[in-house]
Amino acid sequence: MQTASTTTQAKKTGSGRLYQRQMTLLADKACREYLDGVKALGLKADKVPQLGDVGRRLDETTGFGVEGVPALIPPSRFYELLSQGKFPLATFIRRREHIDYIEEPDIFHEVFGHCPLLTNQSYANFVRRFGEKAVGLGREYSWHLFRIFWFTVEFGLIDTPQGRRCFGAGIVSSPNETRAAMEGREAEFRPFDLMTVLRTPYRIDIVQPIYYVIDSFAQLESIIEEDIGARIREAKALGTFRRCSKPRLPEREAFVSFTLALSALIVQRPRHVNNGGTPWQKSRSTMPSLQKA
Repeated sequence: MQTASTTTQAKKTGSGRLYQRQMTLLADKACREYLDGVKALGLKADKVPQLGDVGRRLDETTGFGVEGVPALIPPSRFYELLSQGKFPLATFIRRREHIDYIEEPDIFHEVFGHCPLLTNQSYANFVRRFGEKAVGLGREYSWHLFRIFWFTVEFGLIDTPQGRRCFGAGIVSSPNETRAAMEGREAEFRPFDLMTVLRTPYRIDIVQPIYYVIDSFAQLESIIEEDIGARIREAKALGTFRRCSKPRLPEREAFVSFTLALSALIVQRPRHVNNGGTPWQKSRSTMPSLQKA
């Protein structure tokens, strides 16, 4: 239900401007399932999304839910929530002066980026089963397992009758990433192959150089039902592909602190990092450690 307070919040924080800007950009770039999900959740420019409303609508469509959390949670807790059919959402709202860039994920990124596709049953099934597999396999497999999440939930593309479309939250919530994935000519686009994905290191400090493209969301359901543990062991034996350049933040550390890392993708991420350091380096003291996860 829309109230005067949520409408006022939208005006004060600039979330309405963010919504309008991204929806205009995504009209011919995001997949139909994502755009349908935005409508199903009732997301609007003049209304800050409320977790209760989002959770209720998701439950009515696919049985998924949401849970408000601090900006940073341990990976183990993240996977546990997914296995329960709950997507963890940061609940604070950015200020208007931070409309183009913030260092932590806010409710706009979480709801606008992650929740619309959870109205698609195949995608919701995949996310839940991903969480179940992560909980079952444990910490030893988490680093490689998160590569699946990174190249689908965060930066996934899908082939459609209308052409290639985006659905990953890191793409749909960032104009720079949207344009790079859908208009740019520098990135490499690869058909999704599980073993290749498991051997591909990801970057958090630049616009993505590699995107993987699925054929359908049903394909994701099929992939997650494979013997993921055995495939990860095989990927470890084969080794990780060589990076195109050395990242500012090691992939292991990026995995452990993925929530903060993803915040760098929100809306207007700079393409280059200056010599003064990165937001992740400045905030490293707040990151959960792998040992504590």
